[in-house]
Amino acid sequence: MHTPATSGPRLEGDGDRERPSRRGRLQRPGGRRYPTPSRHHIVVATAVTNRGHDRSHLLEMAKAAQAETGAAQMIALADRGYYEGEQIRSCAQAGIVPMVPKPNTSPAQARGFWGKAIFVHEPQTDTYRCPAGQQLQKRFAREKGGKLISVYFNQKACSACPSRPLCMAGKEKRIRRWEHEAVLDEMERRFEAMPDAMAVRRCTVEHVFGTIKGWMGATHFRTRGLKSVATEASLAILAYNIKRTIAVAGVAATLKALAG
Repeated sequence: MHTPATSGPRLEGDGDRERPSRRGRLQRPGGRRYPTPSRHHIVVATAVTNRGHDRSHLLEMAKAAQAETGAAQMIALADRGYYEGEQIRSCAQAGIVPMVPKPNTSPAQARGFWGKAIFVHEPQTDTYRCPAGQQLQKRFAREKGGKLISVYFNQKACSACPSRPLCMAGKEKRIRRWEHEAVLDEMERRFEAMPDAMAVRRCTVEHVFGTIKGWMGATHFRTRGLKSVATEASLAILAYNIKRTIAVAGVAATLKALAG
């Protein structure tokens, strides 16, 4: 994450999706999560979990980083494992600007057909425009997984479309849209305006991961149980932060700050 004018925290989860087992072994998935400053690479908050995914942690870690830094405005930049609509929307509602790349999970695209990404939503008419120039109208909405999903299609246009073999195998192309998907569309536009955003993520967080894993080893904690592993991780991060502060500010300035 970073604040608009100055360096601040950025959000990241451990790219290896590791988690502590009962014996302290790091297993995939889950893992350590370090909100990290994009300027000085200092870890400002941490969490250890044995959950099997990152999707429910974006808001939690973003708010923890914001509380630690006192930043009034902040961008939460995370990898695609954090992509979850309600979490992204909650960040936006909390005044945190979310930036999480969308994972490519289109079943149509996996089968070689056109994916949803090349269909353009037109908010003025609440329709989708297909690559062939046809309009797909909203036909109905249903709840799925606690989210209201609208379905768009135009069977008449699809039946006579010369691009049909590139688009679908059924009677018509159907596009599904979450009721709050405008938040996700806005986030995609931010990525278009910041094409180097994920390069910033890599340059920021991989330094931290690489250093700490080099110290601790890539596959094991020494302790057992979630509470003990969290303590071990916190000690490792404290040591990293002290060494990093000395590298950035120098020994004298660090000792003066510690002395209060």
